[in-house]
Amino acid sequence: MAAVKAGDTVKVHYTGKLEDGTVFDSSAEREPLEFTVGSNSIIPGFEQAMLGMTLGDSKTITIPSAEAYGPHDEKMVFQVQRDQLDPSVKPEVGQQLQVHRDDGEAFVVKVVEIAEEGVKLDANHPLAGMDLIFDIELLEIA
Repeated sequence: MAAVKAGDTVKVHYTGKLEDGTVFDSSAEREPLEFTVGSNSIIPGFEQAMLGMTLGDSKTITIPSAEAYGPHDEKMVFQVQRDQLDPSVKPEVGQQLQVHRDDGEAFVVKVVEIAEEGVKLDANHPLAGMDLIFDIELLEIA
């Protein structure tokens, strides 16, 4: 039976969990995830886990943060003055906002603190700094 190698397009069902068992994503109720192994379209640790799997295989893997969304970077946590936010925005801790860099590129940040001086925002990926656990089932190799 053929094993997955770089360049193969695969379809998988997966469930992603945090170390405390919290599910952060799953394909169970939707179409399987399809991607080409080695295309760098998904996190590196997930791609690496596919190598050598054969049709019908299932496995559980733990991907360290360095091979997932990287470490949480304090340089990506910053404060803005309230007048720098759209006046229609009423920030709340945990809220996600879309902001624009000076060059016009948009990105998502999370409100982590609200103070008189301003609002502290975190531009890290929500899963940065976390080890991720995936249950994977290989459905198709093309």
